[in-house]
Formats: sequence, structure tokens, C-alpha cells
Amino acid sequence: MKTKSSILLKLLVVQCLVVFCVAQDFDFFYFVQQWPGSYCDTKRSCCYPTTGKPDSDFGIHGLWPNYNDGTYPSNCDSKNHFDKSKISDLISEMQEEWPTLACPSADGYSFWQHEWEKHGTCSESIFDERGYFKTVLALKQKSNLLQALKSAGIRPDGKKYSVESIKEAIKESVGKVYRSSAWCTNNKLLDT
Repeated sequence: MKTKSSILLKLLVVQCLVVFCVAQDFDFFYFVQQWPGSYCDTKRSCCYPTTGKPDSDFGIHGLWPNYNDGTYPSNCDSKNHFDKSKISDLISEMQEEWPTLACPSADGYSFWQHEWEKHGTCSESIFDERGYFKTVLALKQKSNLLQALKSAGIRPDGKKYSVESIKEAIKESVGKVYRSSAWCTNNKLLDT
């Protein structure tokens, strides 16, 4: 039985942070990371990328513009298609930090294309394609969630940890407020 005060630290699917507020066509960004084992433990099947099994660490899911009312813009510029040549020097880092787990196995390009075309094109007032991906990679380096949780004694070991202790560990490390409404259905963290 799941309670609000404690969760099994095995399936934390998505962690979202409000990373900064902007006076643009939206109100703020969610920087979304996912735990590979958790993604693979959901009802969706998962396949490791063609580049190999990801590290046991949070991976990037995306940077999503949002409105304060809970809605979000998407697919804002249908003419601005993903161009992998614009990020060619970032590919090896993206394959490591932003792996795709969707089936069938892939190299990441279709996942990154989806993220750019759905979310990135809505932040063009701030980023071009290269700037979007470079910024997301920099955010990943600044918000080392696995280390933040480990530093607070929270590990993917099957033990139960309170939601509040997880939020506090992230807030202490990253310095931003964790939006609990961003938690998904399965609140567990699974060691991969």
C-alpha cells in the first residue's frame, strides 16, 4: 500500500524542477529527468539504446516550457525541423546523458527530434536548436540528482524513503523548489 508520506525508492519515473522563470511566451521551464530502471519497470517496454545500456543514473528527458495554469505550448514552429548537424559536437554527450529507452532500440536522434520539435521550438525566443540542447546538458551537470540523493542517504536499495526527504535532498542540492505535482504514477527508483 502506497502512502503520501513514504514511497519505495524504486520507481521514481520523472523528476521535475522549475529551473527558471521567464517573461516569454510561457511562464517557466520544467527540466525533466528520468531513472532508466523506473522507465523500464513501467508497463511500457523499454529497449537499451544502440549505444549500450545507460549508466545507473538519471537521464535527461527534456526541457519543457510551461504555463502557470498547468498547460504548456507544444509544436510551436512546424517549419523548424530538427537538424542533427547543428548539434554534431554534442552527440556523444547526449548519448550518455540523454539516452532513449523507447523500443525499438535507437541511437537517440528520433527522441531528440521529438523533444526539439515539440518543446524546443516553443522556446525559440530564448534558444536556437543548438542552444536548447547545450543548455539542457548544462542543466544536467548542475543538477546531479543521484549525488544529491546519495548525499542525503537515499539510495536505490529497496528501502522506503519519505517524499519530503527526497524533495528536501533535491532542493538542498539544486536550490530549486521541487514541484510534487510532477510525480508520475509509479514513485519508485529501481537500480539498473
